[in-house]
Amino acid sequence: MMSRERKKAAAALQEKLKILRSITHSHALSDTSIIMDASEYIKELKQKVVRLNQEIACAQNALRQNSYPTVTVETLGGHGGGFLINVFSDKTCPGLLVSVLEAFDELGLSVLEATASCADSFRLEAVGGENVDEHVVKQAVLQAIRNCSENSSEHDEE
Repeated sequence: MMSRERKKAAAALQEKLKILRSITHSHALSDTSIIMDASEYIKELKQKVVRLNQEIACAQNALRQNSYPTVTVETLGGHGGGFLINVFSDKTCPGLLVSVLEAFDELGLSVLEATASCADSFRLEAVGGENVDEHVVKQAVLQAIRNCSENSSEHDEE
């Protein structure tokens, strides 16, 4: 009777390890390696939470100060790599989304998924498939925003 309970417990443990392996995208075979991979995965998630909280604080600061646009570029881990770009500006101008997407195009970046809002403020979240130089992408997006703002100011004066 005890061996039946042990077999049942062992099967339940193996099922849980299988689920853990799946969630963490682990390719490990041993129980110890699966748990180590899960531990690394949790560390990565914690780092991502810290970064996102920092981005939220920056965006809230920008809203309070009514100041410059906020652009964050994050390289995504994993086998495929890729990037996540968040853009926020309290001001929007006609053609800003197009300007930012053209900047991506000039850098050779392909956007796999994007969410944008151009109502009272400008928000863009874009996911791409390539590994990028975060600084180069950030500068290109900020330049696109500046160019759009300058063009908008020129049209206002006419």
